[in-house]
Amino acid sequence: MAEISAKAVMDLRAKTGCGMMECKKALVEANGDFEEAIKILREKGLAVAAKKADRIAADGIVDILTVGNTSAILEVNSETDFVAKNATFKDFVKGVLETIVEKKPKSIEELLALPYKDSDATVDAALKNMIFTIGENMNIRRFEIVEGVVGTYIHGGGAAGVITKFETTNGIEKTAGFAEFAKNICMQIAAMNPLYVSKDHVPASVLESEKEILRTQIENDEKLKSKPDAVKQKMVEGRISKFYDTNCLLDQQYVKDEEIKVSKYVENTAKELGGEIKVVSFVKYEKGEGIEKKEDNFAEEIDKLVKGN
Repeated sequence: MAEISAKAVMDLRAKTGCGMMECKKALVEANGDFEEAIKILREKGLAVAAKKADRIAADGIVDILTVGNTSAILEVNSETDFVAKNATFKDFVKGVLETIVEKKPKSIEELLALPYKDSDATVDAALKNMIFTIGENMNIRRFEIVEGVVGTYIHGGGAAGVITKFETTNGIEKTAGFAEFAKNICMQIAAMNPLYVSKDHVPASVLESEKEILRTQIENDEKLKSKPDAVKQKMVEGRISKFYDTNCLLDQQYVKDEEIKVSKYVENTAKELGGEIKVVSFVKYEKGEGIEKKEDNFAEEIDKLVKGN
């Protein structure tokens, strides 16, 4: 059997991110062959990933990277908040973001097949190595690439993230004033959860569905259902304006000055900076959004242990 040096173990750990004991075992199994040991660890990683694939990963982090005119937002899930705060996990997420910004994949499948940064392994293999190393199921859930002038904001250390795209004139996007403005808009989105930029962005189908709900509410109200149709229509239009105020960014009250709407804040900032600003679009991710988390019933678990089930 080949003698396994401490340096070889350290080098393998640095290359794969796996634990010291796992690296030593792999080197022993590979009879000291470094590349074979990497292969063994990856194969074990695949096996571990398969075993953990049915475990729900609803925690994790959202992160953002901007390089030049390209920005990307990414959500990577883990099973627990403990892992989400792990430095190795965070570094892995940053590496995936760097791959996205550089290679600009069109889908998760395309991303997983790309080489992971500074490595011969694919992103998929790097992910499975992370699962093997940390011992939790993980999932690269979604990403989006935004080109052009943007503002970004990460909330709560990765609990949520926002990218907002703007169109500007006179080079005002290069000023400190614009940077502060763009962050404020992103913070507004993070806090108030708009669905659309403006009224013009609301799909006709959504608007009609909302009006139908309002009409039904009025017809089910004993005090309102006898009103003339013209009055009912005005009531619907009045309530639709509240829908806009809640769901359209530019129609919301600005959280830092509730005397004005966001649209007025945009207008005022553009005037102060000597140019024009248009909010084009935004992307907001919340970690674990829409993922059904498993609720553990500890009383049942204890009962099963007592009964030996």
